[in-house]
Amino acid sequence: MEFSLFAHMERLTPDQSHATLYSEFVDLCKMADDGGMRAIWTGEHHGMEFTIAPNPLMSLVDLAHHTKNVRLGTGTVIAPFWHPIKLAGEAAAADLMTGGRLELGIARGAYSYEYERVMPGLDAWEAGQRMRETAPILRKLWQGDYAHEGQYYTFPCSTSSPKPVQQDGPPIWIAARDPNSHEFGVHNGFNIQVTPLWQGMEEINSLMDRFNAACATHEGPRPKIMLLHHTYVGSDDEDVGQATRDLSRYYAYFSAWFQNKRPISQGLIATLSDDEVNANAMMAPDNLARDLTVGTKQQVIDKLKRYEDLGYDEFSFWIDSGMSAERKRASLSRFIDDVMPAFH
Repeated sequence: MEFSLFAHMERLTPDQSHATLYSEFVDLCKMADDGGMRAIWTGEHHGMEFTIAPNPLMSLVDLAHHTKNVRLGTGTVIAPFWHPIKLAGEAAAADLMTGGRLELGIARGAYSYEYERVMPGLDAWEAGQRMRETAPILRKLWQGDYAHEGQYYTFPCSTSSPKPVQQDGPPIWIAARDPNSHEFGVHNGFNIQVTPLWQGMEEINSLMDRFNAACATHEGPRPKIMLLHHTYVGSDDEDVGQATRDLSRYYAYFSAWFQNKRPISQGLIATLSDDEVNANAMMAPDNLARDLTVGTKQQVIDKLKRYEDLGYDEFSFWIDSGMSAERKRASLSRFIDDVMPAFH
């Protein structure tokens, strides 16, 4: 099993400088590169200080100048916000500018808050349909001289300009949850990204079952599957306990953004009280200690061994957590120095 880092800028209060946050983001990515991780993933979000990432391709092109070996992946672009010709061309340009290091993760998007602002009237179902139409078009545009007539997009003969550096274009990854999404991705020869959030081994198992079922009905090569999970390697039990409390608060904010009912000003959601954070028992610290990839060194190794035994090809360390830069760096350092060697 290989390892990667999934990271964004995240701003909790107005007094935090975006310049400082970006510097801290770059530092984490350099640690991942120096530490031998396979890839760095960063996503696309709009109008949210909770996850600051308006164009992942721009971030990855800059990271190419700060890193040497690591692959650079979108985790993910929101397909319905891009015309296929625009996405194919900009991804190919990013592949050129990164020296052929680009990997392209694609999703339908998750937040109705973003749909309302970028594509009013869009819902998750239509977003998924647009993603399924867009993803297969990209390889055809990279090959060149492709015309398309579909449900959402119609255009005359077109070619990506520039062409990607990588033969056949950057590897494409599909963010999948339901069985139909796994089947779509696998049957089109795409890799799969899964994100179990807070539901523990039951969902980690069921997502792999869906992937395996899709592979069983596909005659082509077996693609890769990546598990994206919130991760923290603590120095001791007390440190792990603090991390689970931090992650409980993070998930309370994640849920508030997802529900899209709370006031938002200057890109920051209205502050949650301790009672509001504690109201969701599913995301209580003790449950997250059980269900996320958090713990001391050996506890994290043991969890990762279970994922590896299930057949996951890559584990992506999701570092967004609302924690300080210092605690993020310390956890990532312990992961690189103390956990990853157990898998070599």
